[in-house]
Amino acid sequence: MAKGYWVSVYPTITDPERLEVYNERAGLAVKAAGGRVLASIGGRVVAHEAGLAERVVLIEFDSFERAVAAYESPAYREALAELPDGFQRDFRIIEGLD
Repeated sequence: MAKGYWVSVYPTITDPERLEVYNERAGLAVKAAGGRVLASIGGRVVAHEAGLAERVVLIEFDSFERAVAAYESPAYREALAELPDGFQRDFRIIEGLD
C-alpha cells in the first residue's frame, strides 16, 4: 500500500506566535493519526526555479487514506481554526509510489 504525505509550503508567516498554537494542536492531531514529521521548521531549503526558500513541512502517513482522514479529523479541524487571519500556505495531500 502506498504511503500518503502532507506537503506544506509557507510563503510568509506574519503571526508566528499564533502559528505556534496551530503547530501544537496540529502536532497532536498528526501524531494521533499515526503521522511522522519528516521535515519541518529549521530544516534547510535550497529552492530552484519558482520555488520559495521558505518553511516546508513534510509529514508521512502509512497510507494515502490515513493522510486524508487525518486532515478531515476533528482534532485537525480544531488546529486549522487556530491559523491566523489571512494566513497563506500551499498544502497538498499526495500519494506516494509503491
